[in-house]
This record gives sequence, C-alpha cells and structure tokens, in this order.
Amino acid sequence: MSFSTRILLWLAAGAATGVLLGDLVAPLGVIATGFVKLLQMTVLPYVVISIVASLGHLSAVEARRLGVRAGLVLLALWSTGLAFALLMPAVFPVVRQGAFFSTSMLERPPDFDFVDLYIPSNPFNSLANNIVPAVVLFSIVLGVALIAVPRKHVLLDVLSVASDMVGRATKLVVRLTPYGMFAVAAVAAGTLQIEQLARIQVYLVAYVAIAMLLAAWVLPGLVSALTPIGYLELLRPTRAALLTAFVAGDLFIVLPTLTDACKELLSRHVPEADRDHATGLPDVIVPASFNFPHTGKLLSLSFVLFAGWFANAAIPFTSYPALALTGLLTFFGSLNAAVPFLLDVFRIPADTFQLFLATGVINQRFGSLLAAVHTVVVGLLGSAALAGLIRFDAKRLTRYLVITATLTVVVLGSLRLLFETALRPHFDGGAVVAALAPVLPRAEVADADARGSRAAGAPVLDAVRTTGVVRVCYVEGRPPYAFDNAHGSLVGLDVEMAHQLAIDLQARLHLVPRDAEALSEGLASGECDIAMGGVVATPLRATQLAFSTPYMEESLAFVVPDHLRAAYGSWDAVRARGAVRLALPDLPYFRRQVQQRLPEAVMVPLTATAGVFAPGGWTFEAMVLSAERGAFLTLLYPGYSVVVPTPGLIRVPVAYGLPQGDAAWKSFVDAWLELHSRDGSLTQLIDHWIFGRSFAPHQPRWSIVRNVLHWVD
Repeated sequence: MSFSTRILLWLAAGAATGVLLGDLVAPLGVIATGFVKLLQMTVLPYVVISIVASLGHLSAVEARRLGVRAGLVLLALWSTGLAFALLMPAVFPVVRQGAFFSTSMLERPPDFDFVDLYIPSNPFNSLANNIVPAVVLFSIVLGVALIAVPRKHVLLDVLSVASDMVGRATKLVVRLTPYGMFAVAAVAAGTLQIEQLARIQVYLVAYVAIAMLLAAWVLPGLVSALTPIGYLELLRPTRAALLTAFVAGDLFIVLPTLTDACKELLSRHVPEADRDHATGLPDVIVPASFNFPHTGKLLSLSFVLFAGWFANAAIPFTSYPALALTGLLTFFGSLNAAVPFLLDVFRIPADTFQLFLATGVINQRFGSLLAAVHTVVVGLLGSAALAGLIRFDAKRLTRYLVITATLTVVVLGSLRLLFETALRPHFDGGAVVAALAPVLPRAEVADADARGSRAAGAPVLDAVRTTGVVRVCYVEGRPPYAFDNAHGSLVGLDVEMAHQLAIDLQARLHLVPRDAEALSEGLASGECDIAMGGVVATPLRATQLAFSTPYMEESLAFVVPDHLRAAYGSWDAVRARGAVRLALPDLPYFRRQVQQRLPEAVMVPLTATAGVFAPGGWTFEAMVLSAERGAFLTLLYPGYSVVVPTPGLIRVPVAYGLPQGDAAWKSFVDAWLELHSRDGSLTQLIDHWIFGRSFAPHQPRWSIVRNVLHWVD
C-alpha cells in the first residue's frame, strides 16, 4: 500500500469519526495541533539554509537570470489567479437583500506596515515570531552576499550537511502524517457548524469549484504545455504533499517535500551534465516563492466581491482594476489583515468578515491545495526557464488554451445554473427581523387601573415610589428602537431598556405610544416619566425637554433605491445631480445640515417612514435618515440601500427625554445608563438590535451518537 493511499484511508477514517462523535472529538484537537506544529518545526531552518546555500552556489549572472525568469513566472500566475477571482461574480444569482448596520460605513482600519513585515531590523526576532517574509528577505540578502565571498565553499559544505540534517528530521515527522491527518480530519468534521455554511453556500461552492479547476488543470496543465514534464508525471511525486497541505490547511509545512518533488521531476529531463545545477534551483525558488502571494491567496480576493454581493453593496466593474492591484499588494501580508482592509476600502460592511472566517473552515483547505500546486508550478517553470527546458509548441499551447477556456465556460455556466435553480439563495428580511427576540428579562406590566399619571411638575422618583409604576413614552414605529414585530409584540432596543428601568426601580412598567413631536407635552403633563425610541438630541428639542447622557450616536446617511447607491457615495456626486428631491425628518437641525452641503436640493419633510415604502409612497429620489435606522429598514425592504456619503461624517447623539427641572430624576437616569454601559447590558442590546448579532446559546454539533443513536445528551 502506497504512502498516499494510507493517508487517504486515515483521512477518511478521521472524517467518519468526526461525523460519528460530533464535537466529542474536540480533545483530539491537541493531537491535531501538535502534529501541525511538528511539521512547522523544521520549516524556518529549512528556509534559511536552503536559500542561503542555493544562492551562494550561483554566480552573479545566474542569480540575475534567476530573479528575472522566476519573476516572469510569478507575474503570469498572478495574472491567472486574479483573472479567475474577478470572474467569480459571473456565477452569483440576482438576489435583493438587506443587511444590518455596520461600522465599516464609518471607520477605517490602520494601514499595513509593509516595512516591519518585510525588513527585519532584528532577524532573530523575525525567526522567533515566525515572520516568514522578513526571514526570507534576510536569507536572500545573506545568499546574495555569499555569491562573491572568496572562500564560500567552506560555509557551503557546512550548509550542505545542515540541509541534509533538516531534511532527515522532516522525513521523520512526515512518517506520522497518516495519524496526524486522522486527528485533523476528525476535529474538522466533528466541530464544523453546518448552520454557518447555509448562509454562504454560494461562495463556498463557487470557490471550491474554481480552486479545483485551477489546481487540477489550469496550473499543472501550463507546466505540461511549456515543459517536457507530463501532466500525470507531475502529479505522482507531489500527491502526498498536496494531500497533506489540503487536509492540514497549511502550505508552509510541506515546502521541503514540494522542493524534493520538484528536484525529482527536473532530474528526469535535464542532461546529466547540468543535473546538479538544475536540481539545485528549486532550493531557492520554492522557499522564496512563499514570500509572495500565491494563486490560492489571490483567489480569496473573490470574497470581497462576494461580500459586496451578499451585503447589497456590489463593487462596480469599473473598480475591478483597482481591486486587483490593491488586493495584490495587500495580500503580501496576512489574509486576516488584508480582507478587512479591502472591505473597508470598497465600503463593504466589516461584519461580512465573519463570513470570511466561517468559509475558512472549508476554503482554507482548498486554498492550501491550490497554493501547493502554485508552489510546484513556480518551482518547475522557474527552474525550467533557467535550465533551458521551456519550449513554445504552438500545437500544445493551443490545445491547452482551448481546454482551459472550455472548462472555464463549463464550470462557470454550471455554477450559475446551479445558483439560479437548486441552490438559489432566498432572502427573507421579515423573517430575520421576526427572529429578533428580547435578550434581557422583562418587567411586570402595570394593570390598566393602576397606570394613572404623574401630577405636572411632581418629582418622578417620588411618583414612582408612590404608585409603583414607571411611565415610558415611546415613539411608535421606529425600528430598531421600538416597533411591533410580525407576532404583534412590541420589541426593540429601547423597549428592552424600558423593561430594565422598571426592574431597577422595582416598579411596574406602563408603555405609552406617542408621536415624536408630542414627547415634550407628555413629559410636561406627567403622562410619562421618560421618553424613549431613538430620540435624537437636537437644539430645538433641548429647549423643550431635558436629555439624559447620550447612550449612543447615529450617523446621517441616505436611503436610496439599489440602482442609485453609487450616485450617493459622496457629497460631490449628490451635488452634481442638481435639484434632487430628498425626504428628511422635519427637524430644523437636519434640514440645516443637509442644506449646507446640498444647496440645490429640494427638501421634503418626513414625519414617519411607515408609508414611504408602500406602493406610491416613494415620491422622492432619496431619504435622509440615520444609517442605523436605515440599515434596519433595508432588511424589511431589500430593494433599498444605505449610503453614508463622504467626506465629512455627521454624527448625532441619541438620548432619553426627561421632564425639565427634575434634577434628581436626571441624575438617576444618567447613573443608571452608566451602570448598564459598564455591566455590558447596553452594549449587548446595541449589538443585538443595531448590529444584528445573535445571543442564542450554543447548540452541540449534530452527530450520529447524539442525534441518531441517542447515546449522549
């Protein structure tokens, strides 16, 4: 039985164990992690030794040729990877959908520090902290410097022995691969949450299909079209390493094995006189290529396009060149740092990065497989270019291009058909909103005969102690602060805060619906003790009622039909549209802020959003609203988008309205807000109702022993 067959059998056994036991296999994570670390143990020493020794053996002319020709190979593979990544949107179905508010509309992450990443001021620190780009650059500098050293053969002999030593150590660890793969596969299959994958199946299926097309034909087929190395011949010695990279989700651990496979393949086709020189080239090219973005990494650029489609913020085709160039540069660093940066640059909600992490469970493995194939192709084509093995046969190249084009059309067409039929995603924003249930305890509601009202001007705290009731006015129909859900229940962020207020006062709760314009009257008359419901503290309102300390801020934005999203991305773009009709809250503060920026716009006062989205209700081009409220409305009306124009962010405070002249009550409410801010409950409510994060308890993963045999609870 071959070694790769043994790996496959242990891999299948591990996956079956994971499905059988579910998350009960979690303890095997220690073995899986230990195995991966053992594989990593010899990689950095291998990188340093192989690059220094291999470059040191070269002459200055050979080193220059190596850099130029290997660089051309990398450029060709980068172009291929970027092209397939940018083709991904062709398979996405047309689906209208909305999304919760995201801070990506407002904030920018720090820029990448390429200097620290690539220039090692302290090489030993880079080695200790596994900063691979810096280690590779340090090794290249040493290797280039060694080329001109007169007595370099002394050090090269030592490095040759050291290389053999590291190679033997690596082979000892590789013998454990079948057992390590069993643990890795069991943990992956047993702990993967199937529910996570339901939302992102479009991207998962598309990424896997395109990655397999690249790994199975496009890249290895290019080698067979340009060199004497056959397609199947390439796969045989690399099979075990490719499988290891796939299961472990890690290219780094198989670099030594891939280098040996490249040497073996080259040795079959290089004349014996040139064999030592040619087979030494992969020792430089393979580890050095790890320093640059590989095709698997570049294919991850497609996630940014998917996130834009998923969040109803699609990137226009005209921005693809900027995306490709920016992506290539940022992918020199970590994916987990590059993807949030790209999401921000192209103004896609940052929360979609959580989807990227969820897809990583599957895509990391296929990406690592593609990365391993990319590394082999770079090693073989770069070495072949220097060894004179590259040949341009028109017939072979034409056949390769025809097969590649045919397979690409078939794969993309099949994916689009699949997503438009069997796997067509269905967005039901109403169901998303209906699923938002209260997360904190509820207070006792006051009986109708016990509600009454507070005498005008009477201290609120005294009235609450006397009656045992706290009266909360709320603005009707203002999601996500206070609204009736599909079940007819009054819910929302401020509704939950009203219940917490009653609980903390040890009183019953009386909720009083009011129009926003009538809040000051209700507070002054004693009908209510506090006003809630996303009340923005404006100068005019501050003359009519007192305000608590703001408990959050809102950001001014436009709600527009989807097709107008790009037209409202900046104040300059909106000004260029001339006398556009804009609906906005009937408040002088908002009118003044918008009028200053858009002097030609026609303002349409808006008292409520309830009928705006009904047939015939949208009688203007855009609506001025907070991004937080507007995003929630796009869940219910997915044909609309929220756009925060740039530059110049307009932030407004949201607070609770209080009766004027009651200092004790204001002091209490401020202290109460501070308490709930510090204990995390206010943050939890904002996360739930504004950002749409779920706080449902974790459910055990489905498994045969739990859900079929019922052997465990």
